Amino acid sequence: MLEFETFKTVVASTPLVSIDLVVRNQASEVLLGLRNNRPAQGYWFVPGGRIRKDERMADAFHRLVSGELGVEATLEQARFLGVYQHFYDDNFSGRDFSTHYVVLGYELTLDIVPGQLPDDQHCDYHWFTVEQLLSSEQVHQHTKDYFLND
Repeated sequence: MLEFETFKTVVASTPLVSIDLVVRNQASEVLLGLRNNRPAQGYWFVPGGRIRKDERMADAFHRLVSGELGVEATLEQARFLGVYQHFYDDNFSGRDFSTHYVVLGYELTLDIVPGQLPDDQHCDYHWFTVEQLLSSEQVHQHTKDYFLND
C-alpha cells in the first residue's frame, strides 16, 4: 500500500487500472453492493478494485474476488466483458480532484449469500434483476453501463 499522500498524488495525476466484477447468480440476477467509500459513495455498484503495481491480472482478480466476495475464483472462470472508462468528480480523500479509472469488466456466475459478504467496501448487498438496476436512481451509471447492451 502506498502512503496516503503518495496515493493522493497518483490518483490526482494518472488513471488507475481496475477490475470490476459483474456477479450473476443462477437466476441471472446481479449482485450489487452499497458503496461505503468515495468515489461512488452511497450508490449501488458492482464489486471490484484496482490492480496494484507489479501485480499480474490473474493475481489481482483472485485477490479481489476473495477480498470483495469471500470466495475463491480464477480469471479463467470469468468472461471478459471489455474495457470501460470511469470518470468521477471526487476521489477517495475528498472533492479536491477527480478520479479516472480504466476498468476491465469481468462476469462470473456465483451463488453467494449477500449477508455473509465482507463490509470493507460495501455496507449492504442485494441481488438485482437487470431491469431493476437499470431503472434505479440509486444504481451508479457506471454499473448500468455493463448492462446497456444486455
